[in-house]
Amino acid sequence: MEERGLRVAKTDKAFFSKISTTISKLLIPTKIGINGMLITIKRNNVLKNYEIATSNKEQEKEEILQKKYEDSFILYLESIDKYIMDSIYKKVKAKAATPFEEDALSRYYAVIHLKETQYLEYKYRKQKYLLDLDHMTLKNENKSKQLSKYNSFYASKMNGIYKGILKNYSVQLADKMSAGTLDRSEIYDNIFETLEDYISNIMPIKIEIEGKENYKDIISEYEKIDTFLAGKLDTRDQIEKKMYLLAISRKLFTHSLPLVVAEQCYEELLNETRELVVNAKTEAKKEQAYKLLINLIEEYNIRLLSTKIYWEKTEDREKYKKFWEEYKKIAKDGEEGQTQKEILFIKNELSKLENNKKNKQIIRVYKDKLVEYGELRELKNTYKTAGKYLKKKAVRV
Repeated sequence: MEERGLRVAKTDKAFFSKISTTISKLLIPTKIGINGMLITIKRNNVLKNYEIATSNKEQEKEEILQKKYEDSFILYLESIDKYIMDSIYKKVKAKAATPFEEDALSRYYAVIHLKETQYLEYKYRKQKYLLDLDHMTLKNENKSKQLSKYNSFYASKMNGIYKGILKNYSVQLADKMSAGTLDRSEIYDNIFETLEDYISNIMPIKIEIEGKENYKDIISEYEKIDTFLAGKLDTRDQIEKKMYLLAISRKLFTHSLPLVVAEQCYEELLNETRELVVNAKTEAKKEQAYKLLINLIEEYNIRLLSTKIYWEKTEDREKYKKFWEEYKKIAKDGEEGQTQKEILFIKNELSKLENNKKNKQIIRVYKDKLVEYGELRELKNTYKTAGKYLKKKAVRV
């Protein structure tokens, strides 16, 4: 009897579990419908307040209208947050969720996880996540009319959120104590991933709303990045993509990614590219990596160092002034001055790297190039033993 009783208890438990799951599946659509209605109401309200706040021209009303808009934005986000917990969570638990909903919940918990360690990033990431979720929902439901009205508000809010995220990373890099919580290379990766995310998802909307003419300074880099977004990329392609992302950041995120942080990002890329050159397995790959390195050095100088005002050492500033003047003279020659420009870059690189032993391999590459261009002489150093001439390592002078 005892054994039979245990079997019945297990059967009953399984039965009630199935009934509970079935009831949940029946009730969930009603819950989603209610939450969906609430989100629509809050969304319409925030869009109305956004339109009023942005079109207002009376200064005395500006603060009141902005507060009203911000308050409605908070209520709108809260309604989406409630939708996740009341609807998506229950659907996933009841195994009735779509792949989109399962992915949405997974991403939600990844964001929530940041709260304990990176609160500021959590704050921005959660807003970004909730906006992305509603934006994706509108796209999936083919609500083109609502989406068209929504995009202006969405792009505006996202612009501020991305700036906040990038500024947070900039602070982490500048503050040694903050940077200690994350590996510096991880912060660099986060910066580049955030820039790519913005270029991929927000820039197309902004260009559609505002027109290409408003982005003529960066449109060529934007179109180049677009070619890197499909397919698998090798290390060289990844570095080149990051180079274009940094170029765009100098126009779009000047204050969020200040010059000192952008400089560190460029230096990180230069180190990656130097390693790529010295570790290349074939001559063809080595030459491709070397060309990328020369392009990156030029970008670094044009986009950043030429605009740098504050230098820690006066002698570095004066040295760079001479370099920049020489560069501008050579640049006037166009294609004919390419080799001279390359020689100038190499010599400048050598002056910065020669005192560090870990740069020995890239220094050898640079000196080989200078020998090739006739800027250095290679002395054939040989000695005679047992009637034979043995060759020692060439000396470059």
